[in-house]
Amino acid sequence: MNAMAGHKQSAKGSPQANAEPLAILSFLEDLSDELESSLDIVAPNAHLRMALHLIEGHFEAKTITPTSLIGASRVPYATANRRMKEMIEAGLIEQRPRTKTGKSFSMHPSDKLLAQWMQLSGRVQRLAQTRFAGLSGTQEGRDYYFGGSYSAAKSIPPLSVRSEPLKVSGGLRVLVHGDPTFMVMDNLKRQFEQVIGTGISQRAFSIDRLREEALRNAERPNSQYDIIAVDLPWVGEFADKNVLMPLDQVMDLARLDPADFHTAGWKATHWGGRPYGVPAQTTPELLFYRRDMFAEAGLEPPATTDALLQAAETLHDPRHGRYGIAWNAARGTALGHTVLMTMADFGQPVVNLPEIAGGFETDHLADRDYHATIDTEAGLRAAEFLLELLKYSPPDILSMSWYERVRPYAAGKIAMAYGYTLLAPYFELDENSPANGQTGYLPHPSGPGAKQVAPVGGYAMGIPANLAPERVPAAVEALKVFTSPEAQKLYVQNGSRTNPRYSVGSDPEVRRASPIFEAVDAMSWRDELQFWPRPPVPEFCGLIQICGEEFHDMLRGFTTPREALRAAQSRADALIIPNRTL
Repeated sequence: MNAMAGHKQSAKGSPQANAEPLAILSFLEDLSDELESSLDIVAPNAHLRMALHLIEGHFEAKTITPTSLIGASRVPYATANRRMKEMIEAGLIEQRPRTKTGKSFSMHPSDKLLAQWMQLSGRVQRLAQTRFAGLSGTQEGRDYYFGGSYSAAKSIPPLSVRSEPLKVSGGLRVLVHGDPTFMVMDNLKRQFEQVIGTGISQRAFSIDRLREEALRNAERPNSQYDIIAVDLPWVGEFADKNVLMPLDQVMDLARLDPADFHTAGWKATHWGGRPYGVPAQTTPELLFYRRDMFAEAGLEPPATTDALLQAAETLHDPRHGRYGIAWNAARGTALGHTVLMTMADFGQPVVNLPEIAGGFETDHLADRDYHATIDTEAGLRAAEFLLELLKYSPPDILSMSWYERVRPYAAGKIAMAYGYTLLAPYFELDENSPANGQTGYLPHPSGPGAKQVAPVGGYAMGIPANLAPERVPAAVEALKVFTSPEAQKLYVQNGSRTNPRYSVGSDPEVRRASPIFEAVDAMSWRDELQFWPRPPVPEFCGLIQICGEEFHDMLRGFTTPREALRAAQSRADALIIPNRTL
């Protein structure tokens, strides 16, 4: 998480945020300075200067007033005032009232100006590549140009400001998970406040505390939050307990462009056929592996559990401080997730879902006609596989959870690690990490007869069912902004490695930020991106806890695999009562 803290939105300073368009902005500013200072006959271009000032202010979340805009023009006041009015009349500048009287305005680039800027920055970049990079004779420069000319047309434009600020007393209140993606959103708070026109108060909790606070909030007469983040498997419980309101009763779902979301992520937000949230981050758990270590050992990327164990054994070298693999094995929630995902690797969901082409069907879970399926032959193979993994894991593996499994991987002490994509910044943004630029991304290797899956994790953002009615319209609008393609691209440019939308994953700047996005999109198209390994049943958190306790005892040697399976099955059967009403 600390790796994300220093990444701020800056036109000239940040290598992460909007690097390419804002590098062009800085280039044009510097070029204008050089022309005006070197050639006496060249006068300042007021339109260009004001446009650059508007765009820079927009990305840095700075309030631009008419006075500051005129000052940026570098021409006399009267001339600048005329040029500013021309830009307003041309639809390039949006004016937002700053006071109730409407006599004071802040100035913002319009959608039209932002779109024109994106086109211009792309053309300037291609011209520079053609005229200058080509002079070196390098193939890299030529490839970049010919590849970029097509993909630039698909670039997602920057976030634009709302013409009317959201009217919500005391500002917008948001409850989120304390992970890197939501921390990026918090770092960008000032920019989002500019976009929606009101203050934002964000609270972040760990996964277990987040669920507790969401349930506690549902018992209050009026919600303390306008929007809450929800781990995808909680959707069924939160729908049944009236924690979230169904979104189709308060908004036109077409405005979200549902077809743009990864299918698994969008479907995971539904219960009883109705959506209760909008995917804010789709972060499958993948197998991270060191491509350089595999190449040196002559190993192929593992597609099966047997190949994974063979690679872990080959690369395990504890005498030199290197271990084969790291994974979630801490007692409780962490290991519980691993158990469910490992059973999925052997083709077994934790409840008896009907098998369909490409996986298992989850559309009818709200009928409550299901039971636990833990004590099975596939469950036994999963348990035995976890015991095998222990042999090639670090000595503190049984206390490793979400972040602890990736930190030693980033430090070069682990050859492979199961990890959510949201954790990739720990090594992708650390130039000193041995895993930087050397990591490959795979779906989970599968057991005999099973298909490879990439179990979907991540969060949706929803609206509390007890939110005061007068606050709902503002919450709906903010929800649309926070989950929009423009916002998702902004998160990526500031270090996030999660993305719920196809359009964002295909954006050329996003693709260049990390190989994760192309890999995950490919998994989605191959139907490997699946959420059935963590089905959103109301009993999900109880199932996770049961598996996380019984299997931990097994891993510590207190019970055998069959004893652990029987104990977990017995407790799960007592937890799940088919067709009951919570």
